Amino acid sequence: MTRPSTDLFAGGGDTGRLMAELDWARTPLGPVTGWPQSLRAAVRLVLSSRYPMLLLWGESFSQLYNDAYSALIGDKHPAALGDDVRVTLAEGWDVLAPLIREAMATGVASWVPALRLLLERAGYREEAYFSVSHAPARDDDGRTVGVLTVCSEVTEQVVGERRLRLLRDLSVVGDGRTVDVDATGARLIDVIDGHPLDVPFAAIYLHDGAVLRRIACTGSDQGHARVLPDTVVLADPGPVADAWGLADAAEGRPTQVTDVADRLPLPAGPWRDPVHTALALPLPSGDEDQPLGVLLAGVSPSRGLDEAYRSFNQLLAQQISMALRNAQEYEEERRRVEALAELDRVKTDFFANVSHEFRTPLTLILGPLADALTDATAPLAPGQRERVETAWRNATRLLTLVNNLLTFSSLEAGRARSDARVVDLAALTAELTGVFRAAVERAGLTLEVICPPLPRPVTVDPVNWERIVTNLLSNALKYTFVGHIRVTLDSDDEEVRLTVADTGIGIADRDLPKLFERFHRVRGARSRSHEGTGIGLALVHELARLEGGEVRVSSRVGVGTTFTVALPWSAARRPAVTGPRQDGRGDAARAAVQEATSWLAEPGGSLPKPDLASGPTVDEFAGARILLADDNTDMRAYLSRLLTGQGWRVRAVTDGRQALDEVHREQPDLVLTDVMMPGLDGFDLVRLLRADPATRALPVLVLSARAGGEASVEGLSLGADDYLVKPFAAAELIARVRAALRRARDRTQRVAAPATAAGDAAPASPRPTLVSDLAPAGKPPAEDESPVAGPADAVPSTTGEPRIDASVVAEAPADRDGLGDILDVERTYPAAPTSAAAMRRDVRLTLDDLGVDPDVLEELLLAASEAMNNAVEHAQRPSRPEVRLRVQVGGGLIRISVRDFGTWRDRRPAMDRGRGALLMNAYGDVRLVSTAAGTTVTIERRLTGPA
Repeated sequence: MTRPSTDLFAGGGDTGRLMAELDWARTPLGPVTGWPQSLRAAVRLVLSSRYPMLLLWGESFSQLYNDAYSALIGDKHPAALGDDVRVTLAEGWDVLAPLIREAMATGVASWVPALRLLLERAGYREEAYFSVSHAPARDDDGRTVGVLTVCSEVTEQVVGERRLRLLRDLSVVGDGRTVDVDATGARLIDVIDGHPLDVPFAAIYLHDGAVLRRIACTGSDQGHARVLPDTVVLADPGPVADAWGLADAAEGRPTQVTDVADRLPLPAGPWRDPVHTALALPLPSGDEDQPLGVLLAGVSPSRGLDEAYRSFNQLLAQQISMALRNAQEYEEERRRVEALAELDRVKTDFFANVSHEFRTPLTLILGPLADALTDATAPLAPGQRERVETAWRNATRLLTLVNNLLTFSSLEAGRARSDARVVDLAALTAELTGVFRAAVERAGLTLEVICPPLPRPVTVDPVNWERIVTNLLSNALKYTFVGHIRVTLDSDDEEVRLTVADTGIGIADRDLPKLFERFHRVRGARSRSHEGTGIGLALVHELARLEGGEVRVSSRVGVGTTFTVALPWSAARRPAVTGPRQDGRGDAARAAVQEATSWLAEPGGSLPKPDLASGPTVDEFAGARILLADDNTDMRAYLSRLLTGQGWRVRAVTDGRQALDEVHREQPDLVLTDVMMPGLDGFDLVRLLRADPATRALPVLVLSARAGGEASVEGLSLGADDYLVKPFAAAELIARVRAALRRARDRTQRVAAPATAAGDAAPASPRPTLVSDLAPAGKPPAEDESPVAGPADAVPSTTGEPRIDASVVAEAPADRDGLGDILDVERTYPAAPTSAAAMRRDVRLTLDDLGVDPDVLEELLLAASEAMNNAVEHAQRPSRPEVRLRVQVGGGLIRISVRDFGTWRDRRPAMDRGRGALLMNAYGDVRLVSTAAGTTVTIERRLTGPA
């Protein structure tokens, strides 16, 4: 009698065995033997399926299901077998009942994807999603007596897609469009508030010094803001903040908070279940030391806090952090832009004010100069006229620069206006261009002017148009050396076009986008002069815009450049201004032509020839050959007059390349060079001269308008003998030239002395000396070679006192320059500020014994102290924390060498860096050799005492 029952459930797995053991007689279905054939067939179908299936049979909706379905209902299995589904799934019956009744009433199957149910299958009310099909189940008579349900759980897919959607929405908030951090936090919270199934509540806290400040939170209608702390003092968070784990999270330690319902009693979520758990998560900042802030996020009471849920919360914190960091960066950038805009405004105002202030003294300079030049009753002597003409030309040039700055500042501040007049633009353009003809032809170029009459008059500001035309022509002349300059004016139905084309050096594609930026200059471009402010083309651009037009440029390197100023007829026919015309018409053109002419040749007048036979200017260096390099014509003439007046022979060139060629053709006694020159500048010239053994010892004096210690140190570190900042006194320049010539002569005599004595008898006994001499100036030692020879095992003293490494290293032949025959001492000092005092004491004691003149001794101590301070202050990342000092006396000289073991690259700024270098140079003949292994400064001074 039981065999049919056993056969029915056979092959049904664990659930089948449980069904076979169940006393069905106690259920509404009754004994298995009484089941109709249709029910038996449905049970076999359910048990044989690997897909989750549930059979509801009879008025009591008795449940029969398979192994796959038992996994879906969790803790409700196996009690659900044979029981009423309305009891088993009571928490979800309100959702299931309409679907089941519809299938039974209509006999039509239904399909619902991602049906949301609330199940208590794991000890809590769990949010779950199923794709479900309900089909009618019929008895043997064809009546619908139940429902066959086929389902699959899609909870993970639905929840995962929903969480990804939240993260995506948060990323949109963090796209940088919100400029305020607090506003960004509010937008983030608004997005989170729309996803209560994953984040029932949330609050964002940010570091504000030693305090955590809440910038936003969800649940404004539920009173969360009243429950959560507004601020948390991290040093003393208090019990409220500790209860939420905010202080720990602010230190980078994620914290899980329980019993949240006790502090946040208001129910949340779609089923109004209270939240019991929250996570306090650090917001990563990119700085490992301190998080950006804290995210306090509630955990859904309908989802288990598994690994996937924790990972989602971590991603949530990262997304919020990224959005807030973007907002902070955007806000900082906005503040920087506002600060730069304010700085720009202040600079513009400064330019305007200082330009106005310059015009008054310039007027008082130009007026008397012009009166002196035109005074027929008391005419100037030829020599005085030349000097006054030089002053007048350069004062006029300065006035032009001031006017350009004033115009540009007005344009930048938006205060400039167009005093538009109806003009014959073709005639005006041809007239302005004609002013340049003599200068262009003097440069060996051809000027082509094609300005036919336009079909109608044009309304434009004549002064602005003059500045546009003259700046473009000046630019073309400055960078064109062969060929022609063509000026064309034409029009069509849409616009009037001024075109200035040249066959000059051209402009590289990378420089074209920045061509009209103020103060931008193309580096290394060949030009007739390096002088200029870099606002000429920017001024053309702004003036063209002021007139309602635009500037276009096309260029090819080595072929030429074409500038086109286009004025639409709509702007060219605007109403004209009435009233008196502006002053200043023609000033810009005359000043531009005057400056351009100065690029082409020396100004009028002859240079006086030196009198080598007699006169007060004749001295021990009479007839010395000086090579002068400067791209400014008047400066070359002025310097040539000064130097020639001393009885020196001067050869003047316009740039560093010409100077280098002249040195190789006939080496002068001294080179006097400007820094800022076209092509090869002054620093590059010094670098090339020092790299060539034939010119390594050639004295070089550098002149520059670049004031400040950085510039002087750069020049001296390259090997220049002296550095003089413009403007300078003529007497100072002459004194420095004479001092450089004297040092060069003394060096030559010292080198020649050993050779002269080579034929004498050898000394009776060898002189004590070090094993090698100083590295020659300008010649870098090898990476493993010390510029100052010394013991290989020398180490700094651990007591802070200098350690004498050697007073006599070896009995060896004399130094090749004769030094060290009287004294040769080397000491090592710690790289500390106190070492300078110890060094001075040691050197004083050493040289006092030799009877060195006290004044010479004091000056040498000052120079050596500056060298020691530089070694201590500026040697970065030293391989040895020490400074070596070597003192040599012999051959009528004292040599002091200071060597460090660091690099002077990227060093800290020092207040008197330039002054220290010049001070050393004033008290001795200074050489500097710098490599990656260290820097050696050598100071030499001729003895005047008994030694």
